Amino acid sequence: PCHIGSDGTPFAGGRAFETPFGTVYAANISPDVKQGIGAWSYPAFERAMRQGIHRDGSHLYPVHPYTSFVNVDEADIQAIYAYLMAEAPAANRVQKTALTFPFNLRGLMAGWNTLFLRQTPVSDATQSADWNRGAYLVEGLGHCSACHTERNVLGAELAGKAHLAGGFADGWEAPALTSLSTAPIPWTEDELTTYLRSGQSRFHGVAAGPMAPIVEDLATLPDADIRAMATYLASFQEHTPEPEKLEAMAFELEARTKVTSASSPAARLYLGACAVCHEVGGLPLFGSRPSLALNSNLHGATPDNLIQVILHGIMKPASSDLGYMPAFKDHLSDAQLAEFVSYLRGQFAPDKPAWADVDAAISRVRPAEPH
Repeated sequence: PCHIGSDGTPFAGGRAFETPFGTVYAANISPDVKQGIGAWSYPAFERAMRQGIHRDGSHLYPVHPYTSFVNVDEADIQAIYAYLMAEAPAANRVQKTALTFPFNLRGLMAGWNTLFLRQTPVSDATQSADWNRGAYLVEGLGHCSACHTERNVLGAELAGKAHLAGGFADGWEAPALTSLSTAPIPWTEDELTTYLRSGQSRFHGVAAGPMAPIVEDLATLPDADIRAMATYLASFQEHTPEPEKLEAMAFELEARTKVTSASSPAARLYLGACAVCHEVGGLPLFGSRPSLALNSNLHGATPDNLIQVILHGIMKPASSDLGYMPAFKDHLSDAQLAEFVSYLRGQFAPDKPAWADVDAAISRVRPAEPH
């Protein structure tokens, strides 16, 4: 998804990534000789993937996850190279990344690599083959930590307990994949498998934002690899309920958060615009029916994901079977949106404190849109 062109052309590049240091543009990695990597030898490609060094010798910025690919097996790097070189060339000229001083001095990345680039493959002889396969996929080829881990002031992923404990990507909160998750029902191996395979979980919600195209791409993986990733990620959970207890937990949460009266403008908005798709027990008229009482976004530390979904809807679901959600950005003022978001938090996550920064979050999500 990172290197897809603005018109949907695979590997054409050009996507802008906003970082604290400026905007970085995804490279054209199609086999076009002039604009892509068609003239790159395998050693040049391998060096870029593992060391973050361009064919011309300049340093790449770690928006490219070479810090994860350094742990990928040689055979898989070769397979990626062969696959890309067999794709159709795209003559898309990508805007050049030009960060402000001193970050525009790419030579400084040599020092950054000295500090933070480490080959740290994850393997554990005491764990199962599935766990080790999942660790390899999650920490290497999948580079999940690129979004799901916070970074330090120099842009390097934090380690220790912060690893996979949540981060931000493209204006969305990438939730914690560890026991630090704020989801009201803990993730299990089965639910992780279902979510990664289908893009939805009965007990957590539907893949949206940057995660939707990830799930779409995961459709090409065999079930064994999806299960292996779930096995590895589930091992981060400290407490995993028995499968038969999950439905009981869900029933209790949904029963005590059911909307029974239109007691406020926000409640009337929910009943009029949302309940038809989100009320538990109704007919699946438009695909899946995510329960807001169980939805991870309602229970998160920030309201950003909820605001994103309300404003922009879900126009490109991971699978058409999930259904679409309309966008409300042209129908709600900032004040109405803030009231609605606060209502949903209080109604469906009553055990969590009210979000104190809703107005600021709305400004982050749509800073330049007309009110």
